[in-house]
Amino acid sequence: MSINRVNKLREAMQQSNVEAMFVTSSINRRYLTGFTGSSGYVLITLHDAYLLTDFRYMTQAPQQAKGFTIVEHGPKVADTVKELLTSANIGKLGFEQDDVSFSGYTAYAEQLKPIQLVPVSGLVEKLRIFKDDEELKVMQRAADLADDTFKHILGFIKTGMTEREVDLEMEFYMRRHGATSSSFDTIVASGERSAMPHGVASERVIAGNELITFDFGALLDGYCSDLTRTIAIGDPDPKLKEIYDIVLEAQLHTLQNIKPGMTGREADALARDIITKYGYGDKFGHSTGHGLGMEVHEMPRLSKLSDDVLKPGMVVTVEPGIYLPGLGGVRIEDDIVITETGIVILTHSSKDFIVLPA
Repeated sequence: MSINRVNKLREAMQQSNVEAMFVTSSINRRYLTGFTGSSGYVLITLHDAYLLTDFRYMTQAPQQAKGFTIVEHGPKVADTVKELLTSANIGKLGFEQDDVSFSGYTAYAEQLKPIQLVPVSGLVEKLRIFKDDEELKVMQRAADLADDTFKHILGFIKTGMTEREVDLEMEFYMRRHGATSSSFDTIVASGERSAMPHGVASERVIAGNELITFDFGALLDGYCSDLTRTIAIGDPDPKLKEIYDIVLEAQLHTLQNIKPGMTGREADALARDIITKYGYGDKFGHSTGHGLGMEVHEMPRLSKLSDDVLKPGMVVTVEPGIYLPGLGGVRIEDDIVITETGIVILTHSSKDFIVLPA
């Protein structure tokens, strides 16, 4: 196990005044243990670390969750948790309030009596904000695969294809080259649909003289990439080239000036102020970026309401956009690492205004 991660969690537990922590989130379970099975729970005390799973994973779990005591739980995992806590004389158990449903909470509360359940939020997630060197290596590979996928799709896409056909080719390419899956539902939004910030691929047939926005990423060894590029097929409306240049200016300005110590709202303003200067502020309705890691949306937030402070080790996206309903839209996105002195850009696909033949 990562002793460093578990010990940091123990420090957070003490600050939250809990003697033990019950981790139910599958993402947080993998982060702490390395275990990739579909079922399991983590129980951390100040002195012990347990991975509770079922019969199906009793061979796999010890191979992956090094340093954890592997326990095969019974039909009710709460019974096993209660037994372990009672033997350690622990009477207070923290649980992930953002992961456990109300019905789950009431069941645990009844089954674990007299142990007191304490709702806590974000203990593991706050650790995940800061990526270590090994995590950054994986995220660079995921970013490289996204770049390779974009290059591949430029040679594949043609008018007459549906957005969904393009989406499937992107998915196949990423999986053929090591991805578990895409990071999220791939956006392939062509023509007027490119004005939809989350225009997931549809059966629309790609035509000429229009823009296409690709927003996608690879889930690779548990970590996500997130890349957006907008291209043209044929000769689109000149207004679309105009907003492309504005979005590119805003994105490059943000990349050149974002730095550690800046708040999320300050980073957001780097892009938003430029887009607003050109008169399109009301056409940029989402945040400039978000944290990225084992999930595609993590902390911190780069939004006009965010006081999150950017610190070294954080990975965030920078993705301004302009959307003109009935005409089309543009978004350009890269993944970056905040460093002690500035940033490192993980994604490197061309941001030239690419025009493919109609």
